[in-house]
Amino acid sequence: MQQAPAPEPIDARQFGRPTQGWRLRMYTIIFEADTRAGRMFDLSLIGVILASLVVVVLDSIAAVHARHATTMLVLEWVFTLLFTIEYIARLVCVRRPLRYARSGYGIIDLLAVLPTYVALLVPGVNALIDVRVLRLLRVFRILKLAEYVAEFGALGHALAASRRKILVFMSFVMLVVMVMGTLMYVVEGPEHGYTSIPVGVYWAITTMTTVGFGDITPQTDLGRVIASLMMLIGWGTLAVPTGIVSAEFTAQRIHREPTTRTCHECLSEGHQPSARFCRDCGAELPPWRSDRVAQAVPSTHDNG
Repeated sequence: MQQAPAPEPIDARQFGRPTQGWRLRMYTIIFEADTRAGRMFDLSLIGVILASLVVVVLDSIAAVHARHATTMLVLEWVFTLLFTIEYIARLVCVRRPLRYARSGYGIIDLLAVLPTYVALLVPGVNALIDVRVLRLLRVFRILKLAEYVAEFGALGHALAASRRKILVFMSFVMLVVMVMGTLMYVVEGPEHGYTSIPVGVYWAITTMTTVGFGDITPQTDLGRVIASLMMLIGWGTLAVPTGIVSAEFTAQRIHREPTTRTCHECLSEGHQPSARFCRDCGAELPPWRSDRVAQAVPSTHDNG
């Protein structure tokens, strides 16, 4: 009786991890940060992202743009070509390129290169949208950093795990600002700037968040009492989201983050460094070292 195939790991289910050949080696370098080559790739890409952002920021300064417009243009195209090569490499080394292209990281990768090509290929784009908007879209490249810094992933997991508590907290905040904003509309009235309930809610939000623009202020004694109460509520409320997320960080035991360590039999990923056997198929795992160059790549590959 033929043995049923082992289930694919999460990344393989999403994008399709290659099983052998040069695509697997490329996949290991690009997507597996626990190998030496993968770390070098990530660090190099972080440097390119930060350098491209520096160019975008400097190019927005009129004096710098006037004196070094040609240099900035050349650097922008160099960065665009590098990001284009990276984007194509990611699509090539996964078995489901369309699924990766439609994922969050795939869209961010596309946004990193799209503005430059749109400005070049659509000469009449200036009639539809200011070219400065296209330049600003290049700042989306900074979102690519989240893919290469593990702490971003830990923060994302903590926020996702706390979403129900945060939703309840936000519901309470919306209830308070709606009630207090309506109360201020009734107490102060249009003659003091509270022309509608939405205006009162706007005042309540700026007061609770301790921003206090000062464009609308209570004039009556009762209004000042309500404002003082809102300030105290806001002062005590600001610490709640921080406490929720911090508690979730502690519960997750971030110091025991999984690695991209891969089983050579079923390609299951995410095993702990101390694990000896695959949690999915039971096969013995190869010895793990943090500086393995190609821990997930079998020693014998075809060149196809």
